[in-house]
Amino acid sequence: MTVPSIVIDSVSKRFTLRHARSIKEMTVRAVRRQSLSETFNALDDVSLTVHPGETVALMGLNGSGKSTLLKLISGVMRPDDGRVLVRGRVAGLIDVGAGLHPELTGRENVFLNAAILGMGEREVEAKFDEIVEFSGVGRFLDSQVKFYSSGMFMRLAFSIAAHTEPDIFLIDEVLAVGDPPFREKCLARICELRGEGRTMVIVAHDIQMLTRLCDRGVMMRAGRKVFDGSAAEAGALWREDRQARRMTPAGRNGAAQ
Repeated sequence: MTVPSIVIDSVSKRFTLRHARSIKEMTVRAVRRQSLSETFNALDDVSLTVHPGETVALMGLNGSGKSTLLKLISGVMRPDDGRVLVRGRVAGLIDVGAGLHPELTGRENVFLNAAILGMGEREVEAKFDEIVEFSGVGRFLDSQVKFYSSGMFMRLAFSIAAHTEPDIFLIDEVLAVGDPPFREKCLARICELRGEGRTMVIVAHDIQMLTRLCDRGVMMRAGRKVFDGSAAEAGALWREDRQARRMTPAGRNGAAQ
């Protein structure tokens, strides 16, 4: 039996939704006897085990809890109940430009972000040229990243993360930002990491891409895990949920899918 890379044990995460942002709003709601806030369960008693070398797709419509779960795995947030155990070096992209400092140049950010992801200075120096070439931002390397476009942000951040040789690689929707050529380049790099036996957890709404990249799919619905099996079956459930939402009044009026 191999030691799991990720263990999510009965995890729950709650957020407080505030309905009043000003004294006036608070007063009006108080007079009308309306609540000022409510608790939202982003995750509700979720358990999941991921073994080394697995490529897992987290699927679900907006608000299902998949991105929150990914943030718990990455250590950005802590669960309110349960525990999250992770074994090995973790790298990933859970937000466009995550880990990049806007006031620093691209060059300085390569060393900063790589250090955050656990790389030593010598390791960064050895891979520096490869990181820059992959990102395609060499021309702007000595400019502050606050002047980068969102696509340039993503390209540099992805390139750094993808060259840290992580044991666990986490990706959340960031590929949707890139242009088609770089997107294909990223997918090729993800396939390389998969071939090297890296553990990966990927969140995206591109179900066709997920079923192509991942063998296993975990379907989330309203903060709970409702399916854990083949990526193809999870994708079919996602399409059913999307169709059901489109049939509701909110969905017909253009609610996010």
